Amino acid sequence: MRWYVEKVCDVDLGSNDLARDYMNTQGGVSMPMRVSVDIGGTFTDFVCLDEETGNVIEEKAHTTPANFADGVINAIGKAKADLAEVRYFVHGTTVVINAITERKGAKTALITTKGFRDVLEIGRANRPDMYNYFYRKPVPYVPRHLRLEIDERVDYLGRVLRPVRPDKVRTLSPLLREEGVTAVAVCLLNSYANSKPEEDVRDILAEAVPEMEITISSELLKVWREYERTSTTVLNAYVKPAARLYMDTLSGALEKMGLAEEPHAMQSNGGTATFGRAKEVPISLIESGPVGGVIGGAALGKILGEENIITFDVGGTTAKTSLINHGEVKITTDYRLEWTPRFAGYPVKNPVVDIIEIGAGGGSIAWIDEVGILKVGPMSAGADPGPACYNIGGTKPTLTDANLVTGRINPDNFLGGTFKISMEKAREAIQPIADHFRISVEDAAMGIIQTAASNMLNALKLISVRRGYDPQDFAMLAQGGNGAVLSPYLAGELKVKKLIIPNLPGTFSAWGMLMTNLRQDFMQTNIMSVRNADTAKIGDIFQSMEEKAYAVFDGQKIARGQVIFIRTVEMRYIGQEHAVPTPFASAPATYETLAASRRQFDELHLKHYAFHLPDAETEIVSFNLTAYGIVKKPEVKRLEYRGELADAVKGERDVLFGGDGNIRCTVYDRAKLAPGHQIGGPAIVEESKSVTVLCPRQKLNLDQYGNLVIYNSEV
Repeated sequence: MRWYVEKVCDVDLGSNDLARDYMNTQGGVSMPMRVSVDIGGTFTDFVCLDEETGNVIEEKAHTTPANFADGVINAIGKAKADLAEVRYFVHGTTVVINAITERKGAKTALITTKGFRDVLEIGRANRPDMYNYFYRKPVPYVPRHLRLEIDERVDYLGRVLRPVRPDKVRTLSPLLREEGVTAVAVCLLNSYANSKPEEDVRDILAEAVPEMEITISSELLKVWREYERTSTTVLNAYVKPAARLYMDTLSGALEKMGLAEEPHAMQSNGGTATFGRAKEVPISLIESGPVGGVIGGAALGKILGEENIITFDVGGTTAKTSLINHGEVKITTDYRLEWTPRFAGYPVKNPVVDIIEIGAGGGSIAWIDEVGILKVGPMSAGADPGPACYNIGGTKPTLTDANLVTGRINPDNFLGGTFKISMEKAREAIQPIADHFRISVEDAAMGIIQTAASNMLNALKLISVRRGYDPQDFAMLAQGGNGAVLSPYLAGELKVKKLIIPNLPGTFSAWGMLMTNLRQDFMQTNIMSVRNADTAKIGDIFQSMEEKAYAVFDGQKIARGQVIFIRTVEMRYIGQEHAVPTPFASAPATYETLAASRRQFDELHLKHYAFHLPDAETEIVSFNLTAYGIVKKPEVKRLEYRGELADAVKGERDVLFGGDGNIRCTVYDRAKLAPGHQIGGPAIVEESKSVTVLCPRQKLNLDQYGNLVIYNSEV
């Protein structure tokens, strides 16, 4: 880490190039390394950990939407990292989510049981906007003429009533080829209870149409609810060719650059998987990038003794927030892609870290709606053409332009001074908004910031207050290139107990990927009464899932001694529709372990729904197994540097603070702050990849690990 070399080694590195040259000559990037890369909407972030010294190097390169792999390679090149020395490479990618949201996936067909081709169309009877007469259901990713039926049937116990007829399956291949289909989803009724019919269909198609990617639902998730399972299977098939092409292309390029180890991909469940595994289940990467920041937040919270954390990540395109309660990252299997209060979205049944995401980032475009109200986002200038101040073709006003005009961003220090931005272009872009409201450009810029902040504050309340959590019981952890700019104001409005700006906030999500383990989730629906449960059958279910987990990790070169299992069950009162995830003992299933889970279920039901029924009958709906492959993680070191606060002062500049007006602020260099230093707001703390805007009536301390900790005087 730059600050580590400067302070511990007492070397003034100056420019980024000199820093990298020093690292090279001192062995900083020639030693065994662990590397993570995170593709964002505007920038691609690179973090490199030297395993022997603990030093960390960060770098940013512009994201390249035409070919995301180019941005990854550019970031590695800027860092001058020798991939031959890399022992672990993990990558967060937006390829999957982009392919789905932009409708740029493969032409996909669905093969299902006779009578069930319209499951995707019917969906669920409930809808988010009940009184909207103009409501439209989500349009399926597979059109009706490509939803094909076969005459087979399995009952809910897994008994085959009508077997698959190979000749009938083969007759579908000419149609698939004629329609130009490149991916096939197979989802048969009750296949969670018996996967053999789906496997038969897969094998027949693999022989008849070997050029097509095939996904069967029983390899993704063995759970009931046909609509959700079918939707998940279709989306996996839809993105599989694009994901495979991307990962094959990137891994080939990395191999040519010297990478000998198989790269890993960040999964939506908070774990990682090898590219080989990720190519088979690319839907597990749907929230690949943002999850790294949440896992990193949980890991840092553990080090700092903060169990309750609200993570807040503002990048170039979106703002993401998640809640960590008692050190636990919340995982949901009720994720809905593109869900809004007025749109039902598309269900994905795979485990996903619970994140609320809105279209409000540095590149979010400010605009005037049809009734003359100022809006910010969700449209983004992205990496190309980018905000107007980048001076590479963008002309529309963005949040980054507004931050520049109001003095929050120093045009000479953007990305450590390696990328020059234009104040003139930013003012030109904001001028039409100023003219519309007949105000100054500065006031218009402040309006853009306040509008974006209002949207972000609503997202923070959605993840906390509206779920029954008091923000004053939580610390807030800000990350992303724009997180530290807006989070001090938002922390004051939310009244959290403290705000933490970690080291490397601009690339924190990439750093968080280095704090993850490999992870695989297995689910098996099998409804049984708790009172009359078959303990032997429960043991067989968990043992079967554990053997599958071992097989997956064997392929990822993880020794069995490095694998940890966590068991849970989905339990409910008989007569209920939905179940509550409940811990289940890792020991062999007995009536005592069942009784213990039942007691925990009552406690969890009371916590979530404010009532429980201890005397009511309960049943288990599904058995779940989370398998972790433990890998080495970076160590967070204490700072040893001691210096005077005056040495960190860079100068002064005017900053516009809403109701407090224009204030002359002292500007500090974060690299020269030492543990114990205190700063009173308003003030600016600059670093190469981010800037912290300390508001009036706030105070800042630098803790022993180099984190900026901000408190509100009134909290």
